[in-house]
Formats: sequence, structure tokens, C-alpha cells
Amino acid sequence: MRKRKAGNLLTDVELEFMTELWELGEGSVRDVLGQLPPSRGLAYTSAATVLRILEDKGFVKSRKQNKSLIYTPLLAKDAYQTRSLKNLSQTLFDDTPATLVARLVDDAGLTEADLEEIRALVERRLRNDGG
Repeated sequence: MRKRKAGNLLTDVELEFMTELWELGEGSVRDVLGQLPPSRGLAYTSAATVLRILEDKGFVKSRKQNKSLIYTPLLAKDAYQTRSLKNLSQTLFDDTPATLVARLVDDAGLTEADLEEIRALVERRLRNDGG
């Protein structure tokens, strides 16, 4: 099968599938479908197509086990989160992470506890980077 150029970001549906694979660690099409809400109503063939696309994009690998393909994530969830935030910062916030954080802090309806947690994270990072 011909491999497509690895995609940088996931579509909403692809992310939904990757989230389930990250939770499972690995799984077949049926395993992933079993994790999705029943109201989702996806056909087996549609789910298989999404997983095949994820493999073509380089996000998962598959191996044959009996008569099923077992899919395993090639990218950790935290690595994808980092990639997504970097892309968001570059494309929407002029590659200025401080602007992204300022928007989050100003507009996200954060509680005082959330803000204290963010402050503690920043202070810990400053201490670690400074010495």
C-alpha cells in the first residue's frame, strides 16, 4: 500500500480514534469501535478507513493478528499535544506563546484555583530552567 505524506495534524474524527487508541494502547477496528459511544453509529468499514488513513499519515502502525489488524499509536498523546499547541501558536498567535497563554488566562473563565495552578507550573519551570 502506498504511504501518503505524514499529516501534521489530525482531523476531529482522526483525533477521536487516536484518543481511543491512546487509551487502549493498541486495538483492532472492533476494539476502537467498542470504545466509541454507541450513538456514534459508525460502520465497521468507516472505522477501518479512518484507521487506515491514520496509518497512511504515520500516526499508527498495524500488524496482522489472526484475521485482524491490530493498530498501535506511533505518536504519544503528549507529543501530539505539543505539536498541536505549537501549530496553534504559530498559525493563530503569530508564533508568540505568551499571546496564546494570555488569551487562555483572560478568556477561558478560569477559576482562582486554575490560575494558582498555572502560576505554580510557571514558577516551577522558572526554577528548573534557572538552576
